[in-house]
Formats: sequence, C-alpha cells, structure tokens
Amino acid sequence: MRYRGGPRSSSGRDRGSGLPAWRRHGLVLVVLVALLGGTTSTAGAQPTPPPPPNPSDDDLQRSRTDVNQRAGEVGRLSARLAELDSRTDDLQAALAAQRETAEAALVDLQAAQDAAAAAARRAVAARIATQAASVAIDEARARLDEFVTATYQQGLDIGPLGLLTDATSPEDLVARAEANDLIARAQLTAQDGLERARVEKANADSAARAALEDARTREAEANTAKSAADAAVAAAESAAREQAEQLAAVAAERADVQRRLDAAESADAGLRQQRARFDDWQRRLAQEQAARERAERQAAEARLGGRDDAPRRGSAAVRRVIDRALSQLGRQYVWGGGNGRGPSTGIPDGLGSPLNRVGFDCSGLMLFAFNGVGVSLPRVSRNQYNAGRKVPISDLRPGDMVFFKNGGAPIHHVALYIGNGQMVEAPYTGARVRVVPLRTKGLVPQATRVL
Repeated sequence: MRYRGGPRSSSGRDRGSGLPAWRRHGLVLVVLVALLGGTTSTAGAQPTPPPPPNPSDDDLQRSRTDVNQRAGEVGRLSARLAELDSRTDDLQAALAAQRETAEAALVDLQAAQDAAAAAARRAVAARIATQAASVAIDEARARLDEFVTATYQQGLDIGPLGLLTDATSPEDLVARAEANDLIARAQLTAQDGLERARVEKANADSAARAALEDARTREAEANTAKSAADAAVAAAESAAREQAEQLAAVAAERADVQRRLDAAESADAGLRQQRARFDDWQRRLAQEQAARERAERQAAEARLGGRDDAPRRGSAAVRRVIDRALSQLGRQYVWGGGNGRGPSTGIPDGLGSPLNRVGFDCSGLMLFAFNGVGVSLPRVSRNQYNAGRKVPISDLRPGDMVFFKNGGAPIHHVALYIGNGQMVEAPYTGARVRVVPLRTKGLVPQATRVL
C-alpha cells in the first residue's frame, strides 16, 4: 500500500527527498497557513480537508504482520474445510448403506407378498375342487338312490337268478338275461361313480388342507418380511434424520469456518484477488465439466440412435451399456429411482424431498444401462455385486461394475467403469448423474463383469 509522501525511515529523513523530517513538517505547516490565510478573504469559502494520514514505519510493520497472520489463518481454515468435506462424504456413505438395507428388505417383502398371494390362489382353487367333488358325490349318490328306488318300485328281482326264474319261453329267457345284465351293469356303474367321487373328494380335501396350510405359512412369511421391511425403512428414515442433523451441524460449522475465511481474505486485497481468481477457476472448471458432460451425453444419445437391434455380447454391447449410462448425465439422484426403462420416482428419503421427483439411484442407473443389451440385474447394489464374474480391480475393463463400502458395512454403492480411469455414477441425494475419476476410498477390490 502506498501513502502520500512515502514511508519514513527511523532516522527522521523523508525517503526519496533527503530532507529532515522537521523541515518537511515545517514546509507543510507553512503551506497550510498560506492556504488558511488565503481563504479568510473569501466570503463563505469551504475549509480545505486535512491531508491523509502518513503512517509510520511501525504502522506499516503492524500491517504486514497482520496480513501474514491472516494468511496463516487462511491455510488453517482451508485445511479444516477439507476435513469437513471428507466428513460429509463419510456421512453420505453411511446413509446410503442404511438405505440399501431398507431397499433390500422391500424387495424381500414384495417376494413374500407375491408368494402369499399365489398360495392364497391355490387355496381358493383347492376349495373349489373340494366343492366340485362334494357335488360329484351328491350326484353319484342320487343316481344310485334313483336306481335302488326304481328297482324297488318296479318289484325287480336282481338276485343271482332274479328275472330268469319267471321266463316263459327261450326268447323270454334271453330277453330277461339281457335285461338282468343291463341292470347289473347300471348298478355297478352307479356304485363305481359314487366310489370315484368319494376318492376325488378325499384327494380334493387333502389338497385343500395342504394349500390352506401353505397359504398360512406364506402369509406368516409375508407378515415377517413386512415387519422386517417396516423396521428397515424406519431405521433408514431415522438414520436419514440423524444424518441430516449431523450434516446440518457440519454445514453450520463449515459456514462458520467459511465466514472466518472470508473475513481473513477480505482483510487484504491480495488475498481477495487470489480468492476471486480461484472462484473464477472453479466456475470455468464447472462450465468445462458441464460442457464435456453435455457433449458426452449428446454423443451417447447419437450413438444409441433409438435402435432396437441391440448387441448382446462383445465390444458393441459394452459400448451400448456405457452409452445408455452416459445418456443420463445430469439426471438427478432419487433414492430407489430408475429401472430398465429409464428414470422413475423413488422411495421417500425421510428428508422432506418431493415425492414426485424422477431420476436414478446408483443401482437403478445400472438396471437401465444393462437392460439395453438384454441383461436383467437385481435391484440392490449389494445383489448386483453377485450378478456376474468377479475380476480384480487391476484387471478392470470398460463395462465392469465397481462397488464401494464404508468400512465393515455391506456394499452401499455401485458405479460403471467407462475406461481411462473414469466411472459414471448416480452418487447421492442432491447430486446428479456424473462422470468422475475412479475413487479408491471404500473401493471393493473386486469388480463384477457381466459382459
């Protein structure tokens, strides 16, 4: 900073002029007197403003010391900001693991409910079969009763000789023998029908009991799965609220650190310019990243071209899987969102986000990418890990799925490796589908290869 008259040396001489300080001060005093004397003769003249302060060497030294101290504080606060950013990432990872557990429980619940519904349908069908068998018994018994009643009413003797003892001629004997045989067959048919109907009813009763027992078992399993799913979702929502509180505390601390950092930077013009240059660099970097992602998304969409003749294997299939993932760059993250057809609404995240949001979570993006080549993946990332062949990270190829876990917790995140040390992912709530360098923190040492 420059001041009028320049800095003074400790010897009392004015630097650059060689004049002793007392002579310079006397000269200033003469000039001031002359100015004041000249203004007294002018009616209503305004007084001349006093000269700006002339800081001493001590003032300048204190200023330089203060700038240096603030510069050191800037460094310490910047390190604290980096620490808080890392803590935020860890909280997001822990929350993602809780949500994956809840989503897996919901998948189990749906499977149990489907099994219970199928068992209930089998029980209904068994009851219908039992009712039909009962009707068949009633009809067979009625036919036998009709036969017995008719025989009694007509006074027919259907014993061993029966009608034959009353024959009056050989022709009559033949006719009576035929009638006797017909009656016997009719009786056997009626009795056989009744017996079959009874057997069928017994079988139907047994099937109905088995189906009913199976339906009860499946219903109990569905209720157990529902309790587990409800508990998992409640735990995820509780964790989300707890994490939200922690994130809010971290954000408040970060804001406080940022305010202190801004105050330190604003104390010196050079630091403000440095921060402005950094902000400008960040904006340019974000613009360049957005432009690259936009270009990658458009290129991927152009390569896809709406074709239905999707390759199933080989490099063309890998290229299509990657292009389908890249075609969703910029799409918002939605917990539980996304399927083989594209983005969708997800599961309420317990943080008050609108329920009608449409997008992808990490495993939903994989479902969409691989569905384009006819590969159907499980819904949850930890299950997708077991959907293909395991390969070491050192043998990673484009099209492989990479997975992440937080310490000893289960797998909570999946991304698609696209080559050149890059991966595409749907990271977490508040972010969007993006391309980033392959992270090593939390990276599972084996990837999954489907194609």
